[in-house]
Amino acid sequence: MKRLLAATLVALAAPAFAAHEGPASLDAALAQGKREHKPVLVDFQAVWCYSCYFMASHVLNGKEWTDLNAKVIFYEADADQPADKAWMTKWNVHFLPTYVAIGPDGEELGRILAERPRDTFYKEVAGLLSGDARLSKQKADAAKGSLASVADVLDTYQLRYQGTEGMAWFDTLPPMVRNVSDKDKRVALAKQRLLLLQAKEKKDDAAIVAAATKILDGNIGCDRPYVLDDLIGATEARHPDSRTAALRPQKAPYEQFIATQVFTAAPACADQRSAVLTAADLDAALGDHEGEQAVLRKAIDLSREKLHGDLRSDRNLADNLRVYLMRAKAGDELDTLEKQLIAAYPDDYVYSYRYGRRLVEKGDAAGGLPYLDAAATKAYGANRFTVATFRVKALRALHRDGEAKKVVAETIAAEGKAFPEQSKKLQESLAAAG
Repeated sequence: MKRLLAATLVALAAPAFAAHEGPASLDAALAQGKREHKPVLVDFQAVWCYSCYFMASHVLNGKEWTDLNAKVIFYEADADQPADKAWMTKWNVHFLPTYVAIGPDGEELGRILAERPRDTFYKEVAGLLSGDARLSKQKADAAKGSLASVADVLDTYQLRYQGTEGMAWFDTLPPMVRNVSDKDKRVALAKQRLLLLQAKEKKDDAAIVAAATKILDGNIGCDRPYVLDDLIGATEARHPDSRTAALRPQKAPYEQFIATQVFTAAPACADQRSAVLTAADLDAALGDHEGEQAVLRKAIDLSREKLHGDLRSDRNLADNLRVYLMRAKAGDELDTLEKQLIAAYPDDYVYSYRYGRRLVEKGDAAGGLPYLDAAATKAYGANRFTVATFRVKALRALHRDGEAKKVVAETIAAEGKAFPEQSKKLQESLAAAG
């Protein structure tokens, strides 16, 4: 999940995997759910989403998947299509994949963020479909004094990225419930998660550090990389000694986390990439460059070992390998792998785009342009603008200004009405390149 949407929904292409048959739109799915008295399970996903690769390959298949589809109306929402992107905004979806369950009456039953191991995912979905995660039910139980429900409500607000709303709701609880709940560990942790959301929204580094540190003292399982990532980012502007003092206490517990839940035969946490990158970032922040390279090389070696030379056997793992090599600055190895990924997934724009972009950013516009041109033939929706931006950059570097203007005009003519902000930025990129 790490940095998925932090990169602001970077481009997509053809579906991340063979699309499941289903309703033509989310509106149609919701209408069908109401008509057939079935819940709707919406899978917000994308072709560049490595966590979506994991779910497609390891979780959304088999008997459990078949049984689930008999109980729900399933809809795959493409984060790069205008209509589905509008639903992401409406429902405050920030990470991919996010699974949102909607009841036949239109009320949200709950949501699941990020990839999950198979057993965990189906248990969580069953909990959503039971109605126990419905916010209205949780609030009613919380008001009656259920501390578990108080924590559940706060967790629900956290999943919806509604820190301010969650804390405001907590303040409406009867004083007797509120005062007792403050002593409950789960409630206390959930409140800190909401305070962290508020601090991030305000870009208040001091508040981020305070909340993240308290959260990391708790038992947060597979969320540890994400919270530690917030702490690392919020200390970046500090004096080195102050930063080290804030981060050093996290070194030992995080090494334990990596050893027991990531670098194992059966990892307990599905998002191995975030765990590895955060480990490397922590070492870098502490000035331990040997440790930084060591954790990346271990991840690289383990990924290659599990792939057995077949990049199509596990796309999530193959793409993780690409990112580890990039983070380790292993240029020659990365060049070889990216060309292999282009060959392994010829129907997607994404690997041609990434390789072409990297060449252009290295100053090789002539080498990168053919890959970007190939990506442009497969791109659609918002990702057309991402590809076009780097085609323009390459063309202008090669003094082919007329072709650059044509790329801009064609992209805006095709997608401009649906993506006005991206159209404006593409125009600006053309002007900036001049």
